[in-house]
Amino acid sequence: MPVLTAHDLHKAFGPQTILDGVSVTIRTGERVGLVGLNGSGKSTLARILAGVELPDSGTISRRRGAEIGVLSQDPVFEPSDTARDVVLAGLSAWHAAKARHDEVSRSLTAGTGDAEALLSEQTEAAADVERLGGWDMMHRVDAIIGHVGVTRPDAPMSVLSGGDRRRVALARLLVSRPALAVLDEPSNHLDVETVEWLERYLVEEHPGALLLITHDRYLLDRVVERTLEIDKGKVYSYDGGYEEYLEQKSERLALEARTESNRQNFLRTELEWLRRQPKARTGKQKARIQRAETTKAAPPPKAERTAQLSVESVRTGKTILELKKLGLAVDGKWLVRGLDFSLTKGERVGIVGRNGTGKTTMLRAILGQLDAASGGAAAEGPTMEGEVVLGKNSSVAYFDQHRSGLDLDKSIFENIAGSHTRVEVGGRSMDVRSYLERFLFDPNKARQPVGSLSGGERARVALAKMLTQSVNVIILDEPTNDLDVMTLAALEEMLIELEGSALVVTHDRWFLNRVATSILAFEGGGRVVRYAGNYDAYREQRAHAALEAEADAAARAAKAQAAEPRPAQAAAKAAPRAGDKPKLTFAERAELEAIVGKIDTAEQKVAELEAKLADPTLYASRGADVAGLLSELEREKQEAARLVSRWEELETKREAAGKA
Repeated sequence: MPVLTAHDLHKAFGPQTILDGVSVTIRTGERVGLVGLNGSGKSTLARILAGVELPDSGTISRRRGAEIGVLSQDPVFEPSDTARDVVLAGLSAWHAAKARHDEVSRSLTAGTGDAEALLSEQTEAAADVERLGGWDMMHRVDAIIGHVGVTRPDAPMSVLSGGDRRRVALARLLVSRPALAVLDEPSNHLDVETVEWLERYLVEEHPGALLLITHDRYLLDRVVERTLEIDKGKVYSYDGGYEEYLEQKSERLALEARTESNRQNFLRTELEWLRRQPKARTGKQKARIQRAETTKAAPPPKAERTAQLSVESVRTGKTILELKKLGLAVDGKWLVRGLDFSLTKGERVGIVGRNGTGKTTMLRAILGQLDAASGGAAAEGPTMEGEVVLGKNSSVAYFDQHRSGLDLDKSIFENIAGSHTRVEVGGRSMDVRSYLERFLFDPNKARQPVGSLSGGERARVALAKMLTQSVNVIILDEPTNDLDVMTLAALEEMLIELEGSALVVTHDRWFLNRVATSILAFEGGGRVVRYAGNYDAYREQRAHAALEAEADAAARAAKAQAAEPRPAQAAAKAAPRAGDKPKLTFAERAELEAIVGKIDTAEQKVAELEAKLADPTLYASRGADVAGLLSELEREKQEAARLVSRWEELETKREAAGKA
């Protein structure tokens, strides 16, 4: 049953057509993704479907009584409301259902009214309460507030950052459990762990339909059942998540290419025929001429536009970047303590961790925006200890997550080139409009104010401005926020081909898996750990480390328990039986003689595998081998531990026999 049906929607802003005859149906409980280039109209379509904005023409039918919740990119709140107040405001439907249930229950208890009708109404109200979250809703509210990362639920909205306000808006929508949730870039400003929680929640717990606008390709691939693409004012529907969308779109483009090829062949054949014929035409000939002219007049399909990102690299020195015993504290709390880190040529380090653990603070320290202070953790505001060494030849480009280097009142053109008409890129002069076309900006849009652009378009302007520099170190702070998947793919390719080095703070797991050669993980409490490989390899290494820690704890507990003699064992030791002389058998003596060599061999294999996994080139060139190497490493560690345990057992028995 459809929760929403839109037919023949049209929308234009001045001369630019955004929606051109779009029709969409979203069924009850269906999870739908919406993708498209920045500025293609994704957010506009979402607002129209939700009733926030009106189309120029077309019709929208919504199921009666169906609540539609919207997570916008820039939510607006009353400044004096606390975060908890805002989230609880999402429970209006739950409060109404519970109040109706309570009222009907009171009427039944008092014996007033039609009992059969009241029982039916009570059942309906109870079903609504269950659908909207159940009877213990306050517990669920607190859980969701914590999961999305709202750390100050009682703070007024006026003091919260833009990222915090987005998290509060997300929590409010999730607790409201609407019939249709429209989520516009929900993963922006969330850390990786929160994105993974949101992914599970949308699949396992969200009861309503979902329209998901996101650049997070894992989120699309694992959550949605159908993908809509908006392209040049039209909407195309594909079954499945992101991977299926790519496959089906490739087939559609191939079909369009074959159709265009057939059209060109037809035109060539018809034109050859027309040129061979005499001037006098029969009626049949005139019809053929008309058909040829109609086919010739039909516009060919427009080629798919992709961003073309490149950076001019400059020569690096021996030292690129080193952090020596780096410590970072904010308002008396240590975020980083004793960090030693070096960046070498060709490395692309992904930086992950929960919000507030110090990722951006570390980037500020690297950029020289923090000074070493003697106050240490006792001082107020950000303080630093240790040393940041930037190589003499290191040239750094920085992509700020807030895009603060842009002047919103000035045009795209002015932000890139100022009053000039040309820009220097990679040692050669280029026309500014030609340069902007690389970033998918039409020439007629170059004079548009940056403040009027979508979040993704602003990000592309910031990239265009950054990439006019010649650099060998690129530092990106949340570069994937708001960018469309096509631009993300171009950015990934640029970083993979980069001759220099990169540091990337991001929550985008797909991006990290494609780009990162190692992961720097902020684990809280001042602890920062470097892991070899991409994001999946980091997850596997952490999982292995957790299992090893668990096994070590279990082994220590077992050893401690074994060290405590039981009464029967104590009695046996106190009164040994005559003639008891534990001896090694011939086979055990041979095993003991050979086992030391086997332990050396096993430990050597472990060391070789660890060296392979520590090599950054493995992840850049043979990423598919990582999982197998990790499994092999685990097997070899277990074998080495087994051999050591057996050696200890045999050696203990040999010593006991000697004493006897």
